Amino acid sequence: MRTLLLAVSILALGATGAAAQMPPSAEQVLTDAQAKATAEHKAIFLHFGASWCGWCKRLDAFLTAKAIRPLLEKHFVLATLDVLERGENKKLENAGADALLARLGGTGQGLPYFVFLDAKGEAIATSKCPTAAKPAGENIGYPGEQEEIALFLALLRKVAPEFTIDELKTIEHWLARPYIMDGFDGFR
Repeated sequence: MRTLLLAVSILALGATGAAAQMPPSAEQVLTDAQAKATAEHKAIFLHFGASWCGWCKRLDAFLTAKAIRPLLEKHFVLATLDVLERGENKKLENAGADALLARLGGTGQGLPYFVFLDAKGEAIATSKCPTAAKPAGENIGYPGEQEEIALFLALLRKVAPEFTIDELKTIEHWLARPYIMDGFDGFR
């Protein structure tokens, strides 16, 4: 009887540990972001990425850079969802994130894909911007080219017009500087 009780306890602990390591669902991430956005009177900057995506890693480095994160958090609630993982990394995905990506127009757009939402979760703008070649829009993903940086800055001004010129110049300077993909040298 003791052995059975011990085995059940171990299984319960294992199940609890596994559940604790599961990423939150897309619905939970969005609900939390909406609550915070409502309380702080901000928009939501939601981005979709994957562990295998080099451009996603660059966007993550940008969003977490010491010079950039405070500027963005001043104007937005930042939220991230993991999608389109492969193999053993499927466990990194937020449940329901693929469906949310599709609902917000990101399916087939490549990663990273980002959306600015109001506090109710309605899309204000996306990283799918019109260009001369594609007037219907294409995903700028990580804004690394001069035209993409200009489009990104225009999105920021549209969604959060209270950005100052100095804040936008800091963001522009950070995005325009050279980078090294391996290890992201010089990003912080």
